[in-house]
Amino acid sequence: MIHYNIIVKGLVQGVRYRQATKNKAQELKLNGFVRNMPDRSVYIEIEGPESLVYQLIDWCHIGSQRAKVNSVEIESGKVNFFDNFQIKY
Repeated sequence: MIHYNIIVKGLVQGVRYRQATKNKAQELKLNGFVRNMPDRSVYIEIEGPESLVYQLIDWCHIGSQRAKVNSVEIESGKVNFFDNFQIKY
């Protein structure tokens, strides 16, 4: 199991990016959370099997249908053993 902190920048707020991230994470059976940040980026903490986490990271470069992703920054972190995947407000 691995954990990554991800920051997605671009047009990623107001385009259902958080909900699409939750849907993708649940499809891949990954745990963590997603939330909007004051600087208009989206912050994600994700954990699970390495190959599935990398699938989500690849997906983050595209995101929801109306999103326009400019950059995806990733940093490994400590596993928190999240129970599910949530949208945080």
